[in-house]
Amino acid sequence: MVHTFIFPDILLYLLDMVGVIACAIAGTLLAQHKGFDISGCILVAMVNAIGGGTLRDMALDRHPLFWMTDLNYVIVITVTSLILQVFFHLYHKIDNPLKFFDAIGLASFSVIGFKIALTQDMSPLIAVMMGVWTAIIGGLLRDIICNEIPLVLQREIYISASVAGSVTYLLLDYFGVNPGINEFIMLSVIFAVRMLALRFDWHLPSIRLVK
Repeated sequence: MVHTFIFPDILLYLLDMVGVIACAIAGTLLAQHKGFDISGCILVAMVNAIGGGTLRDMALDRHPLFWMTDLNYVIVITVTSLILQVFFHLYHKIDNPLKFFDAIGLASFSVIGFKIALTQDMSPLIAVMMGVWTAIIGGLLRDIICNEIPLVLQREIYISASVAGSVTYLLLDYFGVNPGINEFIMLSVIFAVRMLALRFDWHLPSIRLVK
């Protein structure tokens, strides 16, 4: 049986903000690299940071949407994007910073989406799906807007990292691991899998029919 999460609300909120900031950075980096103007960069940062959570809440029929009742999300994303645009020249290469902050957002949002689904009395399978949705939809939309092949649709270890973290949580929960500790483990597993995949160039195989 899956236990209810026991993180204090403040820790969950901070975890959410970590993911928001990380995704705002990743979105702004890509948009700036593509030559977007100030408002364009902020828009991409917004889509990257709250796009996944918005779709999750719509799917779970959670209204009003989280960022409509807490303007801190919009403020944090806007300020983060503006600051990064000012200091963008300090980033000599975009690829490594983008993927690092993307990995932070992946881990944070996976845990948040997974948690919210469970508190809505969803089944473990749907909880895993909501964790994935929360983590990837924003980045998917970001890449489409920036005319990039979406990272999650390539052979990258990305969606599978989120699923690995969720499955780890469910297995440890079955053996009675404290839910609070379990959430930190889930977060660490997702981030570690993603970063190891980048470090050692791990890819999922693709199926191609030979004619």
